[in-house]
Amino acid sequence: MNKSWIAIVTILTFIAVSFAFNFSNTYTTAETPVKWYSLEEAVALQKKKPKKIFIDMYTDWCGWCKRMDATTFTDPTVSAYLNENFYCVKFDAEQKNPVTFQGKTFNFVSSGSRGYHELAAILLDGKLGYPSFVYLNEKLERITISPGYKQPAQIMPELKYVGGGFYETLNYNEFLAKEQ
Repeated sequence: MNKSWIAIVTILTFIAVSFAFNFSNTYTTAETPVKWYSLEEAVALQKKKPKKIFIDMYTDWCGWCKRMDATTFTDPTVSAYLNENFYCVKFDAEQKNPVTFQGKTFNFVSSGSRGYHELAAILLDGKLGYPSFVYLNEKLERITISPGYKQPAQIMPELKYVGGGFYETLNYNEFLAKEQ
């Protein structure tokens, strides 16, 4: 019985230590090597060193959002490309905190059983499906919206399309045809 008690205490200690190291103020963890910023941080960084902004619109209840965090955003090619070419923002589309963007403050709107954040609704043109991704240029103008779960092989072409500036001269299908 002593050996089983020691095993239980050891397992509980391991679990407690694991949780202690997984809670931090930053979104970057061993499971998510993408460097995530708040929108305010990304805008401030963008003013110092211009880059495009990639916004991951998610909700806490979204299973596909969690799957992307666990798979797509941990892919070394995806995370390296995102970190090099974008300031990446994780934006909870149902957050209650006000967010100031381009001189205007946006708030949570209570609606139905959950509600939504005004900025998410504006950036997504009212199409509140998750996950969705919003790409902004260096002037903080929206380039495009990309809805839905994507595996690494699906998201890499669009990251290269936007990150490489190809959207300025080619439509996405033309870009894809040239890439093959």
